[in-house]
Amino acid sequence: MNSMWLRAFTTGAAMMMAAMAGAEPTPPMKALHQLEPGQWELRERGAGSEVRRLCVSDLEQLLQFRHGRASCKRFIVTDTPRELVVTYDCGVSGSGRTALRTETSRLAQIQAQGIADGAPFEMAVEARRVGICR
Repeated sequence: MNSMWLRAFTTGAAMMMAAMAGAEPTPPMKALHQLEPGQWELRERGAGSEVRRLCVSDLEQLLQFRHGRASCKRFIVTDTPRELVVTYDCGVSGSGRTALRTETSRLAQIQAQGIADGAPFEMAVEARRVGICR
């Protein structure tokens, strides 16, 4: 059986099952598929920059730092194997725009801006996978 046909059939079936269940299918987001889950170090650029560690089990966590796991509606602006740009709306929690550029499977550059907790934010972050989650 042709593997390309099988992949298209499987993807189509998953999207149809999600639609039947009332859920929106998750778009591909190719740049995220280039990265590895695990322990990531997020180094914010600029004066007084902060470094924090994050256990990333779902790579979509890298798309909305300031909104955590809030349920947000996303719109994909750009989706290539090396660049992903999304805008999202989290209702009363705020909204944002994130541009993620993958350099390797363990290194990404992220720029994010938006509104969180009623205040604007803007940040540039170097995200580096440093190991497995502990």
